[in-house]
Amino acid sequence: MRGEDSGQSQLFSYISIEERIPETHPLREIREMTDFVLERMSRKFGRLYSRYGRPSIPPEQLLRALVLQILFSIRSERMLMEQLSYNLLFRWFVGLNPDDPVWNHSVFSKNRDRLLRGEITNRFFREIVALARNHELLSDEHFSVDGTLIESLASLKSFQPRRERKAKKPRGPRNPDVDFRGQKRKNDTHGSTTDPEALLYRKGNGKEARLYYTGHALMDHRHGLLVDCCLTQSKGTAERDAAAKMVRRIRARTKKRITLAADKAYDTRAFVSKMRALRVTPHIAQRVNGKIDRRTTRHPGYAQSQRIRKRIEESFGWLKTVGLCSRSRFIGLLKTEMFVMLSASVYNMVRIVNLQQCEAT
Repeated sequence: MRGEDSGQSQLFSYISIEERIPETHPLREIREMTDFVLERMSRKFGRLYSRYGRPSIPPEQLLRALVLQILFSIRSERMLMEQLSYNLLFRWFVGLNPDDPVWNHSVFSKNRDRLLRGEITNRFFREIVALARNHELLSDEHFSVDGTLIESLASLKSFQPRRERKAKKPRGPRNPDVDFRGQKRKNDTHGSTTDPEALLYRKGNGKEARLYYTGHALMDHRHGLLVDCCLTQSKGTAERDAAAKMVRRIRARTKKRITLAADKAYDTRAFVSKMRALRVTPHIAQRVNGKIDRRTTRHPGYAQSQRIRKRIEESFGWLKTVGLCSRSRFIGLLKTEMFVMLSASVYNMVRIVNLQQCEAT
């Protein structure tokens, strides 16, 4: 018998939102992991908010919404709020009832400074790493380091001479054509009027120069999880300086001698000497007239480190395609770093869930 299409919607639903989400849905494990970490951060949230006044939107719900934005590559908070208004899966993950009103997208802009002051994303990342360590998914001996360029939100047209920044803007079209051919533009004499912290940089000889930040990551060799990350301005020694900073944090946790794999850009006298002074064996790719010799390369572990270190590019690929980190959506180093740290946390959560499922089977 053919069913009748009445077109009349029901007024009430007797199925809870929890029952609508399948038990085997992959978001369930990520939601449990997120809730566990946010519960551990509850006291830190309490110090960021006043005890008096009108209750605000719970920071736990804001962070769950940002995790969803990264997982599903939603490019703006406006689109995220649109999804939250009618997507029951998103509402369940964030912790909203079907009848709860959706927030305005400007809520994220207003609360981002509060999250920056409390270093919430840094703590969130560290808690995820600690969770992986408790599940024995990390090693304390073998690591890889590398950096990647993250394009700034600012346009090259905003890169102007510093002495002309305060000059009165000429009248004309809103987005005029500008020809920089033949002009010498350097970070010493020029700066972006839109994002002053972004610096002009190029990937290599013959490549075009753009306004970039540099993201840095330290990867564990056991399962390819990120154990540390940070963001700096794009300079010649930025990768090596950030690597030394992250290695010192690792050395503070363990007394074992560790190995550090990296590409040829790290094969310099200063960096290799600094690593050996920290009791770190530099498994760095050799370059002509470099400082890595047979004393290091003759060991079988060196070849193994060189093979595994390339997996860090997988994390960079995920962060730039899924994690929305190929180009910054914010102005300034701190806000960009906050989003990169959160994306790295989500990457680790996805990896942990996949590893646990593999162990279960």
